[in-house]
Amino acid sequence: MSLVMEIAVGLAVGSHIATWGMYKDSPHEGFTIRKYVRSIIVGVCLAPLGAAVAGIEATSASGLVVLFGLTYALERAVTEFWKTFVRDEDQSKYFIPMQFHVMGRVVRSRGTRLGVGLGLIGVAVLLLRGAQALQPAPGDAGSFMTLVFVASIGGWYSAFGGAFKDAPIEGFETLKFFRSPVVAVIYGLLLSSLTGSYPLIALGSIGFTVATLETYKTFFFPTIPRGKFAGKPIHFPDVLAWRGRFVPLYVMIWMCVVASFVAAYAALPGA
Repeated sequence: MSLVMEIAVGLAVGSHIATWGMYKDSPHEGFTIRKYVRSIIVGVCLAPLGAAVAGIEATSASGLVVLFGLTYALERAVTEFWKTFVRDEDQSKYFIPMQFHVMGRVVRSRGTRLGVGLGLIGVAVLLLRGAQALQPAPGDAGSFMTLVFVASIGGWYSAFGGAFKDAPIEGFETLKFFRSPVVAVIYGLLLSSLTGSYPLIALGSIGFTVATLETYKTFFFPTIPRGKFAGKPIHFPDVLAWRGRFVPLYVMIWMCVVASFVAAYAALPGA
């Protein structure tokens, strides 16, 4: 049963990511089943792996919530690493290049890109090890400010990475820079009641942060193209007519996530 629930979480995470990605990108680059199911396959593979490594029990509501956030973070890390540092693709269709670039100039050498990418993975590992080192001893609640710092780690990582990639082309936006760390702290505080693991709080909080901010940017401003397609023409206008059919699935996933949060908190001692 645990494996079934882990696969279900992977399906939910992958479908969630695939849907907001399709909704914003397909009008510009077209819709393909292969691209839509990519995140679903990655999510299904990573959820059981993440649960096994982190020791998450996916048969409880709290376990489902934590695993959803963790899987979301892992899927985004794997997919973005592939697109940024490994894949070779024509970048002319983008306003902001998706491959690793410096001040808008794409780095053509795959070896150089891989070196940078592996270096960034090393930084992420060090940050998670730092979070683990701050883990309070059993029975010790730890300090509130330490928890806030740990919860914000993924948000700062995302904010600095996004600023390096986007700011030289579209300009630096202060509110945009601080948005991810602030949202990550909120989710980290929520997750801290469901898991005592600081690395899981750090990863889960950024996972939920990405899910929330992408929902906000995609469905609250559906007519505004994503930054990477800013000013680019819509080559597939027919997508605009049917992409809304995927929205009920997206809403249903969010409803399941919220219900799991509610059930997890209801099951806490003293609730």
